[in-house]
Amino acid sequence: MWPKIKNGDVSVIWKYLVPWYNIHKTYAGLRDAWLYTGNTDAKDIFLKFCDRGINITSGLSDGQMDQMLGNEHGGINEIYADAYQITGDLKYLDAAKRFSHKMLLNAMAASIDNLDNKHANTQVPKAVGFQRIAELSHDEKYVKAARFFWETVTGNRTVAFGGNSRREFFPSEASCEDYINDVEGPESCNSYNMLKLTEFLFRADPQAKYADYYERTMFNHILSSQHPDHGGYVYFTPLRPRHYRVYSEPNMAMWSCVGSGMENHGKYGQFIYTHIKDTLFLNLFIPSELNWKEKNVKIKQETKFPYEEKTVLTIVEGKAEFTLLIRHPYWVKENLMKVLVNETETHFDMLESSYLAIDRKWKKGDKIDIILPMSAAVEHLPNVPNYVAIMKGPILLGANMGNEDIPMLVADDSRWGHIAGGKLLPVDKAPVIIEDNIEDIGDRLIPVKGKPMHFSTSNINIINADNLEFEPFFGIHDSRYMIYWMASWIS
Repeated sequence: MWPKIKNGDVSVIWKYLVPWYNIHKTYAGLRDAWLYTGNTDAKDIFLKFCDRGINITSGLSDGQMDQMLGNEHGGINEIYADAYQITGDLKYLDAAKRFSHKMLLNAMAASIDNLDNKHANTQVPKAVGFQRIAELSHDEKYVKAARFFWETVTGNRTVAFGGNSRREFFPSEASCEDYINDVEGPESCNSYNMLKLTEFLFRADPQAKYADYYERTMFNHILSSQHPDHGGYVYFTPLRPRHYRVYSEPNMAMWSCVGSGMENHGKYGQFIYTHIKDTLFLNLFIPSELNWKEKNVKIKQETKFPYEEKTVLTIVEGKAEFTLLIRHPYWVKENLMKVLVNETETHFDMLESSYLAIDRKWKKGDKIDIILPMSAAVEHLPNVPNYVAIMKGPILLGANMGNEDIPMLVADDSRWGHIAGGKLLPVDKAPVIIEDNIEDIGDRLIPVKGKPMHFSTSNINIINADNLEFEPFFGIHDSRYMIYWMASWIS
């Protein structure tokens, strides 16, 4: 195949499934072996692979490149941008731009959403590459393309748990009802790559909205996508009422969402803290310990979040002067968040989705208590407003609907084993919420005594169901579930 492409026959690529996508994994593995372990053999082989790719495509016109890039190719442009950063050799930056699909790049740079009916996880890695090129070259076209892609996907095409797409494709506005009818819901790989893009954008422009999205997606989609006992991974997460998920069988199924799934769960410690010079960002509320070597301080975060509405930071070692930026999440209402330094409340203008700054000389024993009252909210399914999800803070609440007729929870290695192919329970028989003010449902949740983040629905009018209990979706496994509810307004 490669000699034929080198000679200009780019159409041959469609006979070999997704070759650039596959070889991208080799590129990425070699790059990581160098970046994380300092393995010089990996660096040498990685750059030779990059040179081989340049050699194969050097004679292709821009039109031939774009035709070839119509085939899924992963983050190959990102890889070449990384090679440029490693070496400083402009040939790799030029290659990164050559491997950037102009069909998507040009539209996104012009703020045009052309994503309808396009394969979602083919597009997201392209945008990841756009941002890496933007970061290294400051080319405004790539800056605009990466930002607009993130904005339109998160703002217009993302469901309550942070995922996107159905049947692997972005639906059009008119076909979003498919989310309710289909069983092939958002794909875990999409969220993997969207979180990667989010990190890259935050690095260039550290805004709270990026951390807000990261938190939502990590707690709801990523955390729910691995079985807590046998470790299998989820490919599709259906939104269809009363459907379920299947998991990969360890050491047998090797779907794309198994490969990225192995990386996903390292994210719990990856974005909790970030820093720029003398400024430390607290992005996520997760129990952890930070060893900030440049400042010679260690900081411990203790919390049971989201099962409690607070977190505590303690300087456990060292002393240093720096600015601590604490995220004020979108889900804490204005002026309700509290921050106490050594038991003395610090006063701020509390704005949702922002950061609060504390600049001081910190020393061992200093303690910061952060109170985070979680508001409840209703979110409508994109373009299908009569279906709603219920959030408590950043956490999607679901209901366990039992295990009626679930033939196979752990998939085999068949071609379609990643799809939950059991009986489709009728959508029109699913529970329906009937209230005169749907937007206030969250305010009527009744906490279940002794079960944090579990709520009785006895105060909500739900037909076709009795004694339902809401709980974090990430904790529901091996059963059918509800996360989106048909809601009817009483007039």
